[in-house]
Amino acid sequence: MKRREAREKAFQALFQIDINDITPEEAIDYVLQGKPEEMDFLNRLVNGVMEHKEEIDQTISKHLEKWSLARIASVERTVLRIAVYEMTYLRREVPEKVAINEAVEVAKKYGEDQSGKFVNGVLKKMATTE
Repeated sequence: MKRREAREKAFQALFQIDINDITPEEAIDYVLQGKPEEMDFLNRLVNGVMEHKEEIDQTISKHLEKWSLARIASVERTVLRIAVYEMTYLRREVPEKVAINEAVEVAKKYGEDQSGKFVNGVLKKMATTE
């Protein structure tokens, strides 16, 4: 599984967790539809976001203007969580620019018309202030 696909599957799994309150294992199995695949990066993203969710949410909240994390749609919130995880915990492996670009692409694909711009703005602000 390529990293782009792993990010999309991680997004789908974390979105399911966010709206259905299921376990990471159940969510990963759901998005893979029982098909065995190489999923190391997918597992690291899903489990890493869940393990560090509180710190990730605090980081996102610090960089929001006129918004609270609770007001952000689940799509954007989930995309931001994955990107912040990559930018914070996988920075030796994933360049910041790649994490931002990938997040914007996932937001465009699964979100509303302005989702990509919103995600880009938050992540760029975070990148310049960290």
